[in-house]
Amino acid sequence: MSTVNLTNSGSRWKSALKRLLGPTAALCAVILFFSLVAPESFCTVQNARTLSAQSVVVVLGAIGMTFVVVGGGIDLSIGSVIALSSVASALSIRCGFGTGTSALIGCSVGLLVGCINGFLVASARLPAFIATLGTMGIARGVAKWLAGQSTIYPPEDWTSSLMAKNPDPSWLLVAPGVWMTIVIALAFGFILSRTVFGAWVTAVGSNESAARLCGVPIVRVRWTTYALCGLLAGVAGVVQFHRLSGGDPTTANGKELEVIAAVVIGGAALSGGFGTVGGSIVGAILMAALANGCNLVDWNSLGRWGVSPEMAQTLAGWFGSSGIPNYAQEILVGVVIVIAALADRRRHR
Repeated sequence: MSTVNLTNSGSRWKSALKRLLGPTAALCAVILFFSLVAPESFCTVQNARTLSAQSVVVVLGAIGMTFVVVGGGIDLSIGSVIALSSVASALSIRCGFGTGTSALIGCSVGLLVGCINGFLVASARLPAFIATLGTMGIARGVAKWLAGQSTIYPPEDWTSSLMAKNPDPSWLLVAPGVWMTIVIALAFGFILSRTVFGAWVTAVGSNESAARLCGVPIVRVRWTTYALCGLLAGVAGVVQFHRLSGGDPTTANGKELEVIAAVVIGGAALSGGFGTVGGSIVGAILMAALANGCNLVDWNSLGRWGVSPEMAQTLAGWFGSSGIPNYAQEILVGVVIVIAALADRRRHR
């Protein structure tokens, strides 16, 4: 059968907008909060450029993870694949390959790992958690082996400007990599929401048995979702390589948790069957804004908003006069993830 019409299009859009309201409101609240506590550093054009560049890797990973989660799966290997792809790109340039070829090799490495994940989950019928946990360790180990346990710094070329915070030409406003990510987001958002394949992914995540009876090719759909996730992880690895100007086998350590958190915060159902690329992007930007704002907080500036000097000094004593320490940031991110999971559970119920 050529199409799968699961729900009325209008009600589907209403549901998507409803789920997007919460993450968008949370993002606005975070931006407002940091605008109050760090007005001189957070509310600047330069910081907006920095924030957009910092969020690209998580956004790319979240786009791919959205397909996997909507299809009822999970991919824990995405952080390791980002590291492996960055190392592969750096090694390719060091070996004399051109810039475009090295980028293609990095993306192909991500696609290869994604296909392996697809085979293990869809064909070998391994639980997604176990299969991708295994490939997570394998990909990270291979990255360290290829890099010799150290960062690879190839000669710089024009692509060093791909993630430049001050782009040239200046009319681009943000790094070229950000514009590339926007184009990718639009394309994959269209695929998930407006194509037969997107409907198949939703059908598999909603009810695999019913989807099979409707003629949906279950194995092929699962293969493709993991392959797409691996491909976008490869693209993120290439971007990370150019952002750091080197292939670091230890980069993106724990990034899989940020990516999954961004997808959940963006309103995707952990049980599968629902999620939007737009929501995942909002979740990724929210995560990046939290990390960026926490590093720029100046508690002494709260006095201008009516907070007593004693309270400002107390907060500075707890967290430090400038910025929120890493342990507090980790607690904050954990709280956000738990709240998002509880909200998903309530919607599912």
